[in-house]
Amino acid sequence: MPAPFPLLRNLAGLRGQRFDLLVVGGGIYGAWTAYDAALRGLSVALVERSDWAAGTSSASSKLIHGGLRYLEHFEFGLVRHALAERRTLSDIAPHLVRPLDFVVPVWSGARVSRLQLLAGLALYDLMASGRQPVARFRSLSRAACLTHYPELRAAGLRGGFRYGDCQEDDARMTLFVVAAAQGAGAVCANRLEVAAVPELPGEVQLRDTETGAPLALHAQCVVDACGPWAGRLAGAAAPPVKRVRGVHLVLPPILREGRRGHEAFLLTAPQDGRVFFVIPWYGRSLLGTTEAAVDAPEAGAVTAAERRYLLEAARAWLPGPGWTDADVIGQFAGTRALQDERAANLSAVTREFTLAEPRPRLLCALGGKFTTARCDAAGVVDRVLAALGRPPQRAATHRRALPGAPVATAGPCGFERWHAQSRQALERLGVDTEAACWLGLRHGTRIACVQDLLRENPAWSARLHPEAPFLVAEAVLAIREEMARSSDDVLRRRMPLDLLVRQAAPQHAQVESLLAGAAGRRTGPGCGPNLQS
Repeated sequence: MPAPFPLLRNLAGLRGQRFDLLVVGGGIYGAWTAYDAALRGLSVALVERSDWAAGTSSASSKLIHGGLRYLEHFEFGLVRHALAERRTLSDIAPHLVRPLDFVVPVWSGARVSRLQLLAGLALYDLMASGRQPVARFRSLSRAACLTHYPELRAAGLRGGFRYGDCQEDDARMTLFVVAAAQGAGAVCANRLEVAAVPELPGEVQLRDTETGAPLALHAQCVVDACGPWAGRLAGAAAPPVKRVRGVHLVLPPILREGRRGHEAFLLTAPQDGRVFFVIPWYGRSLLGTTEAAVDAPEAGAVTAAERRYLLEAARAWLPGPGWTDADVIGQFAGTRALQDERAANLSAVTREFTLAEPRPRLLCALGGKFTTARCDAAGVVDRVLAALGRPPQRAATHRRALPGAPVATAGPCGFERWHAQSRQALERLGVDTEAACWLGLRHGTRIACVQDLLRENPAWSARLHPEAPFLVAEAVLAIREEMARSSDDVLRRRMPLDLLVRQAAPQHAQVESLLAGAAGRRTGPGCGPNLQS
């Protein structure tokens, strides 16, 4: 079996080969499906026409959570399912999934009363059950809210609640699951587009989007995990879908007496009663999301109306920051393909995962959540095994740590000890404290490769941009080890620098220079180059 890293764009391993399963789509659902299937002994190919997590899987709210708001629509099964996955993901990826406190203030005349919230949070904790990575909810008085969160609107504030969920970097998480799939035996390649899927089993035609060169492989079964593009592989047999677009804005951090706030807020938009979040993320604030039905799967540019909606909603309850359009640092939009169903509003459209089979052995994934993708993918592989006439096997992805997880440290306290030690080791190599902290949370034990790079060239300990906690060494590692093929791959997905600073043109030029000079280089012992095919 190959190692998870370096990720290899292994076109030679695809061309003309026979696979039990071809997974099309390199978002979180495609990644988990390929990983699970490979662990169960299937020969698997995973292809993505752009880059890993280039679509909706890098445009989420960056949360691993149960979905408190879904209780309002009585989706108890979805919430229970997601809360169980929150625990699993924090266990197998403590370097990528971190606890985050949420504050839910309550004002007079709120659509959801304090009593309703109390009941909902009690149910949320009850449904989580067992050992969890976060503390149970607690009530906050009005005085406590104003003391600890002075940015809140004081008029009409009655108090609130504080509860726990988890946070992650969605593109980073997807990348590590792709690496795990490779480590389990899957052959993975980005920049490969599926041109046609015949009756299965059969020969599938692909095209290298970088060179235009054709490539063919034989597949017994195909899973369409193309997110908002779901169904296109099936042609006229495609299942009906409802595409929903969401938008997030990146804003300056909330400051309290010269320090950054580290809690998220769950709020309700005064315009229409929709729930939205204000979340601390890489030293910034993430504000979102909107929701609108769209026809096209492409997300497109964020509109002025969407920005205005979110900023007005935030200012209504958080007058302290006083955010305006001029404060927006970055923005992004993502589109999801949900089950096509009648509902009173988009918030009520179910996010439950479903698997369609528009043609024999062509399975199409619809709906779902980033949080539940691992478990949903296990159900996909169950269907694949049945379609292939193979005996059923149990999934094992919940028992295996993702690459980079410091498995010798059990529990949150053990991880924190490891993280503190890793920060100190990086600081001794010239890395600033904030960047050293984020390195452990983004790479886990793979910081050993970063350390090798810093020994190779101490100048790589510098930040790419003074306002973002990412090192030049990380860009080098992305190119050599993480299948990054362009500056966008590096600066939007391997690290979200493009979202955190207003002007990154010099950094793109710097990364393009690194890409040009990267061929044949090594990161150090045990960390080979990203072979280009």
